[in-house]
Amino acid sequence: MAARTKTTFRINVGLFLAELICVPAFIFEMKRALGGNTLSWAYVFEWPLLGLYAVYMWHKLLQEERGDGSRHPVVFDDEDPKLDAWNAYLASVHQSDQSASPDKHDV
Repeated sequence: MAARTKTTFRINVGLFLAELICVPAFIFEMKRALGGNTLSWAYVFEWPLLGLYAVYMWHKLLQEERGDGSRHPVVFDDEDPKLDAWNAYLASVHQSDQSASPDKHDV
């Protein structure tokens, strides 16, 4: 099995396992909430949200694996003169702060 196919298989198994946990947990907490446990109402809403998040992550991971995602490295082709001037200013301010501060050993 190719590495790409293996990774895709693992991503799909991960989604299956996540949903295998979320669905029964939702059913369990729903039964408890309907039985009078008020704290379980929070979990009734939490488990479906976790299941939806798993689907979202599954989709993003598959996109990344296929190369469909918009994750491109940022490339700075041009130098920005304003940014260079700002960095030079900050360096000079930092140097003047260093020379103006008293040495710890002088106190």
